[in-house]
Amino acid sequence: MSTDPQDRPGRTELHHLHELHERAAELDAADEIAWTRDRFVPMGAGESAVRAYLDGNSLGRPLRATQRRINDLIESAWGTRLIRSWDEEWMELPLTLGDRIGAVVLGAAPGQTFIGDSTTVMLYKLLRAAVAGALTSDPRRTSIVLDTENFPTDRYVAEGIAAETGSRLVWIEPDPSTGVIPEQVAAVVTEQTSVVLLSHVAYKSAWVADLAAITEIAHDVGALVLSDTCHSGGVLREDVDATGIDIAVGCSYKFLNGGPGAPAYGYVAARHHDRLRQPIQGWMGHAEPFVMGPGYRPSPGMRRFISGTPPILGMVGIADTVDLIEEAGLDRIRAKSTALTRFVITAVDTHLARHGVRVVSPREDARRGAHVTIAHPDSRSICAQLWSRDIIPDFREPDGIRLGLAPLSTSFAEVAIALTEIDDLLRRRR
Repeated sequence: MSTDPQDRPGRTELHHLHELHERAAELDAADEIAWTRDRFVPMGAGESAVRAYLDGNSLGRPLRATQRRINDLIESAWGTRLIRSWDEEWMELPLTLGDRIGAVVLGAAPGQTFIGDSTTVMLYKLLRAAVAGALTSDPRRTSIVLDTENFPTDRYVAEGIAAETGSRLVWIEPDPSTGVIPEQVAAVVTEQTSVVLLSHVAYKSAWVADLAAITEIAHDVGALVLSDTCHSGGVLREDVDATGIDIAVGCSYKFLNGGPGAPAYGYVAARHHDRLRQPIQGWMGHAEPFVMGPGYRPSPGMRRFISGTPPILGMVGIADTVDLIEEAGLDRIRAKSTALTRFVITAVDTHLARHGVRVVSPREDARRGAHVTIAHPDSRSICAQLWSRDIIPDFREPDGIRLGLAPLSTSFAEVAIALTEIDDLLRRRR
């Protein structure tokens, strides 16, 4: 901290900050899944150690088990079993691991989830298949409904598909501090709608969409629903089968800790398997891939949505996190996520609001995902300074600092450290 007496916090401010750290210690002591933090690879040592990592909703930390699994893969399945591993495990891994994600994370029955491509490619394949399927059933279904606050990839992919298929994009403009609500969907869907594309949890505000209500509205006019679960998978119960979602896509490098570039998962409800044909027809999705015949014939079931050779190395870290989620319990993970985000909001109101910081995430627990975005005019420079102090959130345009709180790896103490440093930086500006 600064040595300038005018920059030092007053006695009252010090007392409040001390209370913040005391409260964090109390919450860490009461945390029912605190033991999961020891399962992760340490964030460095000494002066090079990360003091607070609050960006797990962009890139999750690696597990110690994944360290071992990667070494085992190199030494055994790849190193000594070699090509035999395809017959022994790898050919079925996209489906077996997909079923594990379906059961533990999505609430999906077997045979509806697979691991495949990057998130962007997965979104393209499944949205394109849904639009084409809708147009085949009814040529009038030429509208794709989406929102202006969705992640750029979703919007860009939809724009490209609209151009390919002659479809029209129908835009919902939600409140940026919240997200899409059922009434907005009801106002724009018609019998011309093919697909409603939205995120379960908004990437900026953390707004949790009411998927059940939105799906019912879409289905009432015969439209399909594709849910982007990138910011909910692993921290928020999905129950896609019970909700009636048609298609879901999610990445594995956030709360599933699959690592940079780990492949996405895709869910397609079994009722759609026979009528949806994905656009990237590769040999791995063929009904008889090793016949290598002259024409393409899609495999029955979920294998038809696989295109090329499965990214085996990229799947290594996913299985360990799915196991840990099952061990910790998704309900307890969600409870800690809610407590972490509530801790941030209370601290901002108590300590940072006097500096002009405001919360731009939902305050209602049930409508808030696993991150909190706070806003201040100097957020860009503050975020950069936090990184220089080994505290890692991320910046979001135009003036937001997004605090990603991964329940399996984030402690309340880390959050208190970050908030104290933000207070210090803002007090110097004042």
